[in-house]
Amino acid sequence: MSQSSHTLSKEARRLSASERLELVEDLLDSLDSPDATLDAQWAGEAEDRLAAYRRGEIKALPLAEVLGKYLNK
Repeated sequence: MSQSSHTLSKEARRLSASERLELVEDLLDSLDSPDATLDAQWAGEAEDRLAAYRRGEIKALPLAEVLGKYLNK
């Protein structure tokens, strides 16, 4: 964390809980803006994976198996 970020964080901690929550929501909203280039890359990746699946190059796993890997630890 840069010195200015550290200073800003320290100042933000002086805010009330509701003000900090508003600030966090505002910061998160600022990260959630659409990126057409990134969206296009993900769409291309999804299309490539679907095509590979249809060609039999990759297989699908049941959702329960995938979730079980992460939820049953």
